[in-house]
Amino acid sequence: MNYEVVMGLEVHVELATESKLFCACSAKFGAGPNEHVCPACSGMPGMLPVANKKAIELGIKAAIVTNSEITRTTTFDKKNYFYPDLSTGYQITQLFAPICRNGYVDIRTEDGEKRITLKQIHIEEDAGKLVHDSFSNSSLIDYNRAGVPLVEIVSNPDFRNAEEVTAYLEKLRSLLVYAGISDCKMQEGSMRADINLSVREAGSDKLGTRTEMKNMNSLKAIVRAITYESERHIEALETGSEELVQETRRWDDAKNMSFSMRNKEDATDYRYFPNADIMPIHIGDEWIREVKESIPEMAQERFERFVTDYGLSEYDSNILVSSKNLSDIFEEAAKLCKKPKETANWLLGDLMNLSKNDGIHPDDIRMDAGKIAQIIQLIEDKTINRTIAREIFAKVYSENIDPKKYIDERGLSMVSDEGDLRKICEEVIADNPKVLGDYKSGNQKVIGFFVGNVMKKMGGKANPQIVNQIVRELLSDSP
Repeated sequence: MNYEVVMGLEVHVELATESKLFCACSAKFGAGPNEHVCPACSGMPGMLPVANKKAIELGIKAAIVTNSEITRTTTFDKKNYFYPDLSTGYQITQLFAPICRNGYVDIRTEDGEKRITLKQIHIEEDAGKLVHDSFSNSSLIDYNRAGVPLVEIVSNPDFRNAEEVTAYLEKLRSLLVYAGISDCKMQEGSMRADINLSVREAGSDKLGTRTEMKNMNSLKAIVRAITYESERHIEALETGSEELVQETRRWDDAKNMSFSMRNKEDATDYRYFPNADIMPIHIGDEWIREVKESIPEMAQERFERFVTDYGLSEYDSNILVSSKNLSDIFEEAAKLCKKPKETANWLLGDLMNLSKNDGIHPDDIRMDAGKIAQIIQLIEDKTINRTIAREIFAKVYSENIDPKKYIDERGLSMVSDEGDLRKICEEVIADNPKVLGDYKSGNQKVIGFFVGNVMKKMGGKANPQIVNQIVRELLSDSP
């Protein structure tokens, strides 16, 4: 029997605000436990919430970049459930009048283009964090994250495979990062996805039993989780090995398995009701216009400009704009050295290799664009060759050294004196009579051997073009 996997996503994205959603506490990641906590976000009696205007504006931005309908009068509601890290015993969220509805995001996979439709986007506060201490056999609560503003982007069940899910998350991430809505750092929890998955017979209109996997924060883990859960559902349907129930499951990436956490709640279980402490917020045309005008250049616009203005290939441009940070570094360096193609080659070659070896995402690379431009100019001026340039580039990446100072202190300037280089070339050829014999027998490839040994003897500082020229002259003159 053929089966079809049906999935919908709920993506939680932390908004790029300085303060929390309903108080003035810092929303910055990485502080010590309970460092950013006040009576309001810790749920003390008598503390009233005050909505963060910046969070509302970022919600409007999210609506614009996802082609959504903006709710002109949006309200906040109470969602009641008890978790130890939910300080008030309820979460302030939006149910009855979310900030936007009925949007869409277009994605591209190997099967072509597809439109993923959105049910709604709503703003809500995050909960705190439980820290489980095995030494004391206890759980500790850190309320730093409590009250941090989020948007939850709820899709319709439009996904049919893991490739579509990853394409959607990557496209969503690009839209939100370029618009300045969020940094979307999955490793820091500022972008998390809940996957609602069911399986049905191919061709059927009836949805199967749905399970939800919570708080997925890695694309690789998401792919593995979808694969496992799909196979679990299919096996249950075919063999009756277990009864599928609507539930929330936890993904264990180390064991490559999902485990039941609790029965899946419905909206009625949360006893939603309007939050009378927060006044309705009216979003007028003027406010929408101001927010729209504040949205910077998006990835597609930057891609087209890189191709037309800088003459880059579509392939290179696409890789560069996949990370706003990487494309920012490229553009600044290219403007300084006036060599965009050379700049792109360094970033897509050496920089990407260095960051990949360190396990650093392109969005987290910190490298001085001015020093990249300086290295490219030093090559152009024939101050250094590419071998030395790669050494310096790696040092700028890892230690942020000053390229010119590094060259001067180590005497790395390129040697271009033909007299000095000719002597070294003659020595290398004389020291390798067997290889010389191979050349005389018609093996042209040994030229590279001689050039490489000259470069090695010169500590990589020789001008490779001049060395190549001298070696060829000496070999052709050899009896």
